[in-house]
Amino acid sequence: LSWATVPESVKFFFQLVFAGTAATIVSGAVAERTKFNAFMIFSFVLVALVYPITGHWIWGGGWLAANWLFHDFAGSTVVHSVGGWAALAGVLVIGPRLGKYKSDGSVNPIPGHNMGLAALGCLILWLGWFGFNPGSTMTASTQIGHIAVTTNTAAAFGAVAATVVAWLVLGKPDLSMILNGCLAGLVAITAPCAVVSVAGAAVIGLVAGALV
Repeated sequence: LSWATVPESVKFFFQLVFAGTAATIVSGAVAERTKFNAFMIFSFVLVALVYPITGHWIWGGGWLAANWLFHDFAGSTVVHSVGGWAALAGVLVIGPRLGKYKSDGSVNPIPGHNMGLAALGCLILWLGWFGFNPGSTMTASTQIGHIAVTTNTAAAFGAVAATVVAWLVLGKPDLSMILNGCLAGLVAITAPCAVVSVAGAAVIGLVAGALV
């Protein structure tokens, strides 16, 4: 099968999962601070109205697709950036968590309550990314192997970079930062995974992990 011959139902389900992912990105930013029915309405609007428009801009032949400087193979922008901007809009409205900032304006870290579950969630996402990126070929080809390797490489190097930077800054390795570094590498490689070399994927992972 090629993309052109993939049934519409398959394309719809694949995009449905992408759209749902964009909505779940927002949940982490507003969890426990919004009413459930409000989040349900927000998620519906994001998935039904916002995602189809931004997705079309890039994957449907829209203005971003026509710009040769822009490339997003599997959703760094369409999925993760859209979810991130929506999350930013949400937190600008509801404000910071209680206790997030000290009286002098410095940040008071609020660590996760269960790092074991956080690590499990990160590993599940890492595995799921092999559906995201290689699946975006919508075809059975040897390209899938290269995409899987670049995806895995960026995730691993993202985790390594976050480990090193956290160790230097905090004086010890920090599991939450290691997990975030892994996810940062995955998000960063999602757009170029089909067109960069394995070495390029390592560099992308290193930069993403260090930045996060």
